Amino acid sequence: MLMSSGDYKESLRQYRPKIFVDGQRVISVADEPAFRPGVNAVGLTYDYALRAEYAPIMTATQGSSGRVVNRFLHINTSSGDLLNKLKAVRLVCQETGCAQRYLTHDALNAIHQVSARLDDAKGKTEHLDRFTAYLHDVQDRDLTLGVAMTDAKGDRSKRPHQQRNPDAYVHITHRDSKGISISGTKAIVTGAPYMHEFLVMPCRNMSREEADFAICCAVPVDADGVTIIARPAGRPGEKAALFSNKYGQSTGVVVFQDVFVPWDRVFYAGDWEHSGHMTYNYATHHRHSCIGARAGFGDLLIGAGALMCEANGFDPAEEHHLRDQMVELIKITEGFYACGVAASVYATLDKAANSFVPDPVFANIGKLLLATQIYDMHRIAHYVSGGLIVALPGPDEDHNPQTQATLQDVLRANANIPYDKRIETARFIEDLTASYQGGWYSVISLHGGGSPEAMKREIYRNYPVGSKVQLVERLLNRGLTDDPDRAITRNTLPGKCCSQGCTMPGAAAIVNLPELPSKRAGTF
Repeated sequence: MLMSSGDYKESLRQYRPKIFVDGQRVISVADEPAFRPGVNAVGLTYDYALRAEYAPIMTATQGSSGRVVNRFLHINTSSGDLLNKLKAVRLVCQETGCAQRYLTHDALNAIHQVSARLDDAKGKTEHLDRFTAYLHDVQDRDLTLGVAMTDAKGDRSKRPHQQRNPDAYVHITHRDSKGISISGTKAIVTGAPYMHEFLVMPCRNMSREEADFAICCAVPVDADGVTIIARPAGRPGEKAALFSNKYGQSTGVVVFQDVFVPWDRVFYAGDWEHSGHMTYNYATHHRHSCIGARAGFGDLLIGAGALMCEANGFDPAEEHHLRDQMVELIKITEGFYACGVAASVYATLDKAANSFVPDPVFANIGKLLLATQIYDMHRIAHYVSGGLIVALPGPDEDHNPQTQATLQDVLRANANIPYDKRIETARFIEDLTASYQGGWYSVISLHGGGSPEAMKREIYRNYPVGSKVQLVERLLNRGLTDDPDRAITRNTLPGKCCSQGCTMPGAAAIVNLPELPSKRAGTF
């Protein structure tokens, strides 16, 4: 059953999580003003799935059940699925800044792949059967799942089993015939207060000594022993926050204290050999999704930048310095988004899971580009907008009889744009780029889905440098490529034209949305 945003909000009232925000215990997440922008953002992913014009990309038919499900709960069975997911993420994030629910998709796809890998290694079907039963339940109830992956980590120079406090990482504390108990801390959980359940996953490759830290399971947000310490979503209640008082994102530190998890919600426990595969696949899916998310954010900056130029009395097409900046912003946004498209088109089939994974090179390049260029995007928005975005008096002056008339007279620029419309655009850009919220968007873009260093390592690890070396060696006709001990020639992947050819299975499932009157400039 597909829920609406109203149904989603009401569903949150069925849970009684132990949550604190700003030092206060939260009684009802659905009614807490500090979380309202986050609930609104996730709620949009529900409403868009019910809109006829968006349904082709916001929903999918799950192959294992034949049921229509929300795109963010779907297991990808084609490269077309991945491209549709990328489009869906951009669509909801150009409306909300960050709709957050796409993390659910990324984790479900990674766990699906690892469950199949475990069965393949052990010659069983129990892991995939258990996960599939859970997946169908989540899809039937149309839930939103939080990804509890990043551990507190403690002393970063030490491994999990070497920590002074073992609760720096989530780990198994007890096992019996009914299930397991876990303790530890996950430090950065997106949307933690308004999730239905948490997917607990390892954040790194574990060693044999760390088998108890290799745990993947599902835990309701209100399970006994779970405590969430959260921050507000966006800038709720602030008059000047024309965007983030409506849409925002909370994050939470989630503490597990001897939390019991029944076996039917445990996807693996102690299988340390597969923890690296889990984190790698999740990272690849998530970095691919982040590309769509920040492209949606780029759409907001492109549209707002053009409006601010107009309100200031300029036409970017005629003012070359403004046009150049706007083109640079478009180039950045569409440049990293193009990497997301390529990662979808050149996706690879995980044969054990019979599902598709984005190409890791293009997914990591796209995420690296947006992570390092987000500050350029903000700078360009500031350049084309002018200093007014941070020099404006507060919104209360708009209604102050002693100052209102003066401000309306002297702060109007383009005779065709009323004062209040110019000011709204300026405050919109300030909210997105020069406020606390603007800094927050920078940090999540830089570190969300892993640090730039992690992406660089994955790019070099997966890129077929050896194939390029063989190309040059062949042209030089030196015969050195025949030496199997040369490390530089080992990575000789077939490159972007894979053995299956460029028309991947299921590619015909790619959906294009019709042009809509409300569509912003710069969208897909």
